[in-house]
Amino acid sequence: MLAPKRVKWRKPFRKQRLRGPSKAGNEVHFGEFGLQALEAGWITDRQIEAARVAITRHVRRGGKLWIKIFPHKAITKKPAETRMGGGKGNPEFWVAVVKPGRVLFEIGGVPEDVAVEALRLAAYKLPVKTKIVKKEQALPVAGETGGEANEG
Repeated sequence: MLAPKRVKWRKPFRKQRLRGPSKAGNEVHFGEFGLQALEAGWITDRQIEAARVAITRHVRRGGKLWIKIFPHKAITKKPAETRMGGGKGNPEFWVAVVKPGRVLFEIGGVPEDVAVEALRLAAYKLPVKTKIVKKEQALPVAGETGGEANEG
């Protein structure tokens, strides 16, 4: 499972602002297709791993996968049937805080139908609504001509 090597605070505050769109990580950069979150939520390390396994099983040996989220936040829980008080519980699992618009996974090097199906299978493993997005076609840079010779 994914978890940070070391953290500054072992038991962070639970509250984290989930309102508003994602400020960064909302475009497909590395691959050709991506899985984008449409709502806010916590995604656990186990859910990220389950989605990764679903994608790699479907594409078999082809293509490359990028995981664009990481579980940095520890979630604590008190043991079952414990009385109130006695301090904060121990860290139980790690979550990635996801806001709407965040690209969770990217995939490249495989045909479109394979990539879309793999990302669809991964979406079933996640607790947030998602959509499959495609990388925008790169526009030619100003001054570049599309292979034509300049006369003149």
